[in-house]
Amino acid sequence: MTETPNHEDSAQPNRRVAIGAGVAALGGAAVGSGLGFAAARARQTNASALPNAGELDNNLGAASHLFHLDAEEPLRFDGGTLQGAHEGNFPVLAGQQGSVYLVRLEPGGIREPHWHPTAWELNYVISGTTRWSILGTHPDGTYRRDVFEASKGDLVFAPQGYFHYFENHTTDTTLEVLVIFNTSAQEPNDDIGIVGTLNSIPRDVLAVCFGVPETAFGQVPTDIKPVVITKRPR
Repeated sequence: MTETPNHEDSAQPNRRVAIGAGVAALGGAAVGSGLGFAAARARQTNASALPNAGELDNNLGAASHLFHLDAEEPLRFDGGTLQGAHEGNFPVLAGQQGSVYLVRLEPGGIREPHWHPTAWELNYVISGTTRWSILGTHPDGTYRRDVFEASKGDLVFAPQGYFHYFENHTTDTTLEVLVIFNTSAQEPNDDIGIVGTLNSIPRDVLAVCFGVPETAFGQVPTDIKPVVITKRPR
């Protein structure tokens, strides 16, 4: 059952949560500039390989239109797996600005809070129940935090640049989500996680922004990975 969004949080978000997430998004630009540039560079490279509509048509006529997504070797994480189809492994997508990923989260699995600088995503829940949080800014300058649950058959849209995460908060059911992006690049080239974001900002600056001692960030890990699926300890 889908929960009603927390409109109280939406209207008056906790100041530290809003500031922290805002800092994460702004600070992520620093660590993400390299990733964003890499994504743009990758797209430029692929575009140069298919520079005109005729070559795009030729590619569509020559490349296979079938991809066995479930047969693709998954990336394995502590909290689940990730399988994707993109122009790197599904050539018919070259120049089409589209990719798709199948995310499986074990019970307690969490997709690291993150954002995508150059792509939106549309998520279809195949099975299970997932808890979402999406944070974005709006024309009046305020933050809007949308918190809700999505179940089998539901669609969730995360706009480009919005900070978000989802998790499988159940204890006994695997969650499956199909994620569609409007980019042909591989997800790691357009993904900035919260750990990388925090590591892009000096600890003393984080302390000032959060209003806590600098030592509060002493245990933030420095091992930065492009895509993270973790899980809650049992």
